[in-house]
Amino acid sequence: MTALAGLEELFEDLAAGRCTVEAARKRHGLLCRGLAGREVRFDWDRPSRKGIGEVVYSPGKEFGHLEGIRDEALRRRANVAFSRLEGEVARRLGGTIPEWSYEPRSRLGTLVCVPPETRGRVAVVAAGTTDIPAAEEAAGIAGFSGCGVDRFYDVGVSGIHRLFEVLPSLREADVAVVAAGMEGALPSVVAGLVPGLVIGLPTSVGYGIAEGGRTALRAMLASCCPGLVVVNIDNGVGAGLSAALVARGRGCEGATGPSGHPTPGSFGCGGRTSEDPETGGIRGPFPPG
Repeated sequence: MTALAGLEELFEDLAAGRCTVEAARKRHGLLCRGLAGREVRFDWDRPSRKGIGEVVYSPGKEFGHLEGIRDEALRRRANVAFSRLEGEVARRLGGTIPEWSYEPRSRLGTLVCVPPETRGRVAVVAAGTTDIPAAEEAAGIAGFSGCGVDRFYDVGVSGIHRLFEVLPSLREADVAVVAAGMEGALPSVVAGLVPGLVIGLPTSVGYGIAEGGRTALRAMLASCCPGLVVVNIDNGVGAGLSAALVARGRGCEGATGPSGHPTPGSFGCGGRTSEDPETGGIRGPFPPG
């Protein structure tokens, strides 16, 4: 039960006289705490605000912290993802729980008690095979969030014909995440060829001047291609969550993408465009109607 649903039930009980003011005060305090153990204050109500479950950054947390979150999630029948989770820890955490899954390349563990409704399509693109771990983290989070995911790997600019082979399928997605290290050129190329939003995911793949991913990050930030936004280096979680919010159309009405869901490729939430009779170009956005 989310905090919002719990509050509604509490108000109904109070209005109907099924509980006292003092009892309601105690119940309200429990609803707001969201504790999972003594030292973890978990955001159980995130799905009601964002439509997506909480993602836990695992490094630096004691196993007891992770275990407490897992146990409370199972009790509440909540969906939780654990990022940057090492294999042995994942094995201990998941055990024989049927709702648990772990992907070693992305180091992403997911506990899915209530499978989300599938809505929207996210394309996840990797420039090279060494970019796949970051791409898989984004793909895993997008899938955890209820999106269909299409993967297009090893299609970097050093052999641009490989990208053209998959471009028709890539254009069908509502949003694309493009992971690239080295010179970081691929997100700009893709952004110039597809109708929807592209989320650049710089990776730490590279050496010399490209070492650590900063060259890729700067290249993406400096791009002049419209519709390209960028997340932090190796931030597959941020890329996947952002892509899911776009593909699932959170807060948008009216404008739809190829799969029938809202997309920034339609000039925003419910916006429309029109042809300029003098230039033959496109003007907009305009309010719906």
